[in-house]
Amino acid sequence: MKQVLIIDESPLFREYLRMKLSDNGIDVSAAINGLDGISKMRINPPDLVIMDYNLTKGRQSSMDVLKDKKSNPNTSNIPVIITAKKIDQKNIIELVQYNVKKVFTKPIKIDALFLTLSEILGINFDVDETPCIIEAHVNDDIIFIEIAQGLNRDKLDLLRFKIVELIELYEIQIPKIIVMISDMMLGFADAPNLQKLLDTVLQASRAKHRYVRMLTKDSFIKKFVQNQKEYEDIEVVSNLLYAVDGLLSELDRKMDYIGEKAEIVGDKILSAEKNLEGESMHLRFDAETKRKIKLDDIADAGKNLKIAAVDDDFVIQELIKGTFKKIDADVSTFSDGAEFINAVETEKFDLVFLDLMMPNKDGFEVLKELKTKDIRMPVIVLSAVTQRDTVIRAFQMGIKSYLTKPLKPEDILVKSMEILRTNF
Repeated sequence: MKQVLIIDESPLFREYLRMKLSDNGIDVSAAINGLDGISKMRINPPDLVIMDYNLTKGRQSSMDVLKDKKSNPNTSNIPVIITAKKIDQKNIIELVQYNVKKVFTKPIKIDALFLTLSEILGINFDVDETPCIIEAHVNDDIIFIEIAQGLNRDKLDLLRFKIVELIELYEIQIPKIIVMISDMMLGFADAPNLQKLLDTVLQASRAKHRYVRMLTKDSFIKKFVQNQKEYEDIEVVSNLLYAVDGLLSELDRKMDYIGEKAEIVGDKILSAEKNLEGESMHLRFDAETKRKIKLDDIADAGKNLKIAAVDDDFVIQELIKGTFKKIDADVSTFSDGAEFINAVETEKFDLVFLDLMMPNKDGFEVLKELKTKDIRMPVIVLSAVTQRDTVIRAFQMGIKSYLTKPLKPEDILVKSMEILRTNF
């Protein structure tokens, strides 16, 4: 049986790796600091050491551990995987002499880690390849969990530890959860994974059921939750502002919900891609971040699409035209809001890109007039303005997304496809 020693001060990271490695028949021991690691390595030399480079507790640093390992004939040849929050290139080069095979920066993409483990240990690790995107972040003590495309069991295992990690990092006393499920239509075959999702959220957060909201338009999810007694009091809703409002009102019915819930929704959008310094594991897989957009996969979606680019900047107009030319979408450009409003009297667009700062009629005036005339088209704001009040105001007026300049064609295309096929 293969043996792995984990030297890491994060109990969550140690426990997650212990669970996954043990499931694959590997004997795992864990050390809470460098001194403990040296002792366990001497007593029972493992086949592999996984160690945090930034050890801070105790007197023995990671370099002390590596030097001791090298000086002992029984341990000198043991391969090492290093994990690190920060590490300089010159330090990485220095590690080679200690038989360090790979360095991963935190937060770690787990599939890449297990690929390296397979190469070193000669063991195949089964990783669920079900397409799935999971993001989790905190805003005003509400944990937002966003899930799209599918339910991946390995990612649900990661989610369990991520929730605990977020609660500890933010010192959340009363956990409140919003699980946002989009781009998915589930059926009876998905029931076990849906149950795993719900159990994961409840067990990891220890949240009271009335403080958990499921945000979805999938009728199967709603029926499943409502028909399971163990999920009693979990509310399934289809409106994000309503979900936030419900959680806030549960805790304090004297608060001004309208302003606060809009603020939280605005913050949620702005903070969705931010990483915390204390994070140890990434919910995205390495294969996903390396995967490029395949134009063939989305070309069909672009056919017959009518796009409006409303921006007084000629460069932005050309950027959008060039981006959508790749998928044969039709792009009409407008240099100010008044010109665009005149056009929508007779034309309908599948998607609108809107700048906020324009002459004659700015973006907010355009949004107001569209609402007054009951003209409904998905709008993505493109703006260099990032002040929170501006972003919140734009979302309150019904936009679907807010992209900050400068822009990359790939980001525009990905966000557009996401908006055009989203459930809510």
